[in-house]
Amino acid sequence: MAVIFIFIDGVGLGKDAPENPFSENRYESFEILTDGLFNDQANPVFQKDLLFKPIDANLGVEGLPQSGTGQTTLFTGQNAAKEIGKHFGPFPHSGIKPFLKNESIFHAVKEAGKNPYFMNAYPPIFFQHAKKRNRWSCTTLMTKSAGVKLNSTEDVLNEEALTAEIVQNAWREKLGIDIPKITPTDAAERLLSVASDYDLVLYEYYLTDKAGHKQKQEDAERVLKPLDEFLLHIIKNKKSSDTLVITSDHGNLEDLSTKTHTRNMVPLFVHGESVQSFEKVESLTDVKDGILKNMEQ
Repeated sequence: MAVIFIFIDGVGLGKDAPENPFSENRYESFEILTDGLFNDQANPVFQKDLLFKPIDANLGVEGLPQSGTGQTTLFTGQNAAKEIGKHFGPFPHSGIKPFLKNESIFHAVKEAGKNPYFMNAYPPIFFQHAKKRNRWSCTTLMTKSAGVKLNSTEDVLNEEALTAEIVQNAWREKLGIDIPKITPTDAAERLLSVASDYDLVLYEYYLTDKAGHKQKQEDAERVLKPLDEFLLHIIKNKKSSDTLVITSDHGNLEDLSTKTHTRNMVPLFVHGESVQSFEKVESLTDVKDGILKNMEQ
């Protein structure tokens, strides 16, 4: 029994409008977990094995939500934006780094005697730059602070990790790293295989946020099509005893009329034998506790 936690950067619940990629194209993985819509008109779903609800990413702070504070809140349960009095990103502000270093979901899972795993891998250039500048993203700071391994090229070749874009083409084409191209279904199978050895597996997909900033439908479709296939395979093939949790840190991609993030609600999907522990989740601050309670069942 594992929790598979898929964090998708920059996806909110937007209007049913031409500037919303989820209105222009159909993505079955998102719609199969709702009442058939994936926009701000979608009705909440609460069944024994499926939950969908909009949750707040604004955190009681004015301005546009940002990744540094949003992700820190999501992974630690602490309201990072309120802590420093503003939304901040993309990297974590110095005032909220202690949350990631000491109070993350990975720390809590390990303290409970269970094993967390971060599915993403990073190329050599990432480690060189991060160590030189001591500048880590929320996920990587949390991971290394909890004593969990940060995956590298070797782990991708051993089929124990995934690159950020799922299908492994960017490392080969842009960085000259000799790794094979895979399909989104192959990637999903790899994640499901790894999940059998851990209690919590986290995978981060940030290309959605990057595409949102570019404001082009073709960029949105390019990153959503592999994600859709990847998620759909996991939804249909995960073990019944495993719980799938999908959410985001702030809106962006759902409104290509603006280059910035949005203040839209973000989706929370939970699919598994029991979703009761997420019934009272209302904002990013509550997701960590929902996962921990689910793991106790």
